[in-house]
Amino acid sequence: MERRVTARKVAELAGVSVSAVSRTFTEGASVSRKTRERILAAAQSIGYHPNLLARSLMTGRTELIGLVSNNFDNPAFMEIFNLFTRGLQPHGLRPLLINLSGGEDTKSALATLQQYNVDAVIVASSTLPSDFIAGCIELRLPVVHAFGRTEARTPVHVVGANNREGGRLAATILAERSYRKIAFLGGPQGASSTQDRLDGFHEGLKAHDLDLALAVYGPSYAHEVGMELMSQILKPGVVDAVFCGDDILAIGAMDACRKAGINIPEALGIVGFNDIAMASWPSYRLTTIRQPIADIIIAAVEDAIRLASDPSLELTPKLFPCTPILRDTVRRL
Repeated sequence: MERRVTARKVAELAGVSVSAVSRTFTEGASVSRKTRERILAAAQSIGYHPNLLARSLMTGRTELIGLVSNNFDNPAFMEIFNLFTRGLQPHGLRPLLINLSGGEDTKSALATLQQYNVDAVIVASSTLPSDFIAGCIELRLPVVHAFGRTEARTPVHVVGANNREGGRLAATILAERSYRKIAFLGGPQGASSTQDRLDGFHEGLKAHDLDLALAVYGPSYAHEVGMELMSQILKPGVVDAVFCGDDILAIGAMDACRKAGINIPEALGIVGFNDIAMASWPSYRLTTIRQPIADIIIAAVEDAIRLASDPSLELTPKLFPCTPILRDTVRRL
C-alpha cells in the first residue's frame, strides 16, 4: 500500500483536474454538484483526506488557534482546556497549546505562534505577563483574552466573568450569616481577577458596614498554596470567615482547617470562586461563586473564529454575570 493517498490519485480516478479536487475540499470554492459528487465518491473509495498543510499554503489559513495559559497546576484548567478543544474541533480548528508556567520565556512562545502562523490566539489566564499580549499585538495576531479584564488601553478582545460582582456576592453571603472577622485569600496579587474580586469584596463588605480583617496572597492557585496560606491565618480570634479567590485555594484552605481541627462552617466559613466540579464533591460541598465557564469558552471560541476571518473586526467585550452557589461551608440562615 502507498503511504499516502494524494489529490492527484483522486483526480485520475474521478477524471478531473487536481484543482477541481482542491476546490471540492475548500469551503466556499466553486465546483459543480456532479463534479463534487464524483470527486467525493472517488476520495471515499481510496480513503483520501485533504492535506491540511498543503491547503494552508493556498488559503493562507493554518486552522490553528494558539491556546495560551500558565495555570497548568490548577485542575480547573484541565476542565477549561477540555471545553476549548471540544469547542474548536467542530469548526475544523486545532489548538496549538502554549504553556507559560514556571516563568517560560514569552519571546520563545511568541516565536512559536509566529512560526506556526496561527490564525488567532486565545489567552486563558488572568496572570499572563503584559509583554506577551503586547507581543501578539505587535505580530498582528488577533487575540481573545478569556477570563481577562476589560481595559481601554489594551486592544484585545475580552470575554470573562464580572469578577467585581462575584466579590460583592461573596461578601453578602458571609455578612448575612453573621461572620464578622472576614479575610481574603487570593492567588497572585498582580492577577486582574484577584484584584477585581477583592475590590468587589471590599465594596460588598462596606455595604454591610464591615471591614476586611486581612488579605493574603499566594504565587499560584495550587492546592498546597491554599493550605499554607490558611495555616498562616488560623489563629484564635483572627478570622471567622475566608473568601478564597479560587475553588482550588478554598479546597486547600478547607484541608488546612480539617488538619487543625477547625469546624466548618460554625467556627469558620469558607467561600470559593469558579464552581469547578470538585467543589460539589461530597467531601467538600463548597459554597462558591459560579462563573459560567462554558459560556465564556463558547463566546471566546466564536470570537476567535470571527477574528481569524477578519482581524479588523471590533468586537464588544463580553462580561458574564456570576451566581452564588450555596452548599455546606457557610452557616445556614
